[in-house]
Amino acid sequence: MSESDQTAPVVRGGRERVPGGPVRELLAPRETALGGSTVVRRLLPNLGRRMVGAWCFVDHYGPDDIADEPGMQVPPHPHIGLQTVSWLHEGEVLHRDSLGSLQTVRPYELGLMTSGRAISHSEESPREHARLLHGAQLWVALPDAHRHTAPAFEHHADLPEVTTAGLHGTVILGSLDGARSPGTVHTPLVGVDLTLREGGSARLPLEPDFEYAVLTMSGLTEVDGVRLEPGSMLYLGSGRRELPLRALADGSLLLLGGEPFEEKLVMWWNFVGRTGEEIARARTDWMSGDRFGAVHGYDGPPVPAPQLPVTPLKARGRLG
Repeated sequence: MSESDQTAPVVRGGRERVPGGPVRELLAPRETALGGSTVVRRLLPNLGRRMVGAWCFVDHYGPDDIADEPGMQVPPHPHIGLQTVSWLHEGEVLHRDSLGSLQTVRPYELGLMTSGRAISHSEESPREHARLLHGAQLWVALPDAHRHTAPAFEHHADLPEVTTAGLHGTVILGSLDGARSPGTVHTPLVGVDLTLREGGSARLPLEPDFEYAVLTMSGLTEVDGVRLEPGSMLYLGSGRRELPLRALADGSLLLLGGEPFEEKLVMWWNFVGRTGEEIARARTDWMSGDRFGAVHGYDGPPVPAPQLPVTPLKARGRLG
């Protein structure tokens, strides 16, 4: 998915601004249109917080009735320095990329693309698609040691699960309570889809060295005593060994966490880099048809890159 409306460059990362203990910081979403009839609620980057571990971008969309709509239509666009995570509760997304990958991602299946040094891809609802579309698109920043790796795409239809009284979890990335996802990760992190039934409660084990946030996908839930409605995200800080959860109605959550990301990085449009010069070079390469390859089969032209800002990049840290 493309961060096509965000063209103001910012620097993110640096663990010195991570709370040393638990917090309850509610992050308000920002709505933006993205491809076809899809409107997303952007939770990261946020005016109050820009990263959670290596997670640097979170969009939540739906549930949308697309029975008479084209649904998601995101034309070919480029990426460097990150991984994209496609996660669905309802509907299907057809992924194409410049490696030649062609994969339909369905609910509770992991679509994981590692851009490394350069890749381009498109995402669309298939021509014949389900009535509803509901999911999340997330980015993971790659650390310096891995950000120039060869691009790759993974699809995992069978993911490990954890179950306790009142709670069911699917481990998307990383591990939880002994269950480990097959998805490739390059920093210590975790992503888990959690389902709770009305009236159910649980205490979820956490890593105290990780910082965490929880996104409510559906229903009405209470996380560490804070009531969350769909599309809202609660930042939890670090220093926690467990997290109390309660369902006020049938609900589902995304738990995102990881070791605070040490490196400062520049995010602009669909690129994650370290300097303005690197970002400018990636833009030039995309516009000239170099480096990123071609996505074949998508019915439409690729997305042109926006103009770079005239002001130099300025470090703003992980908060701002």
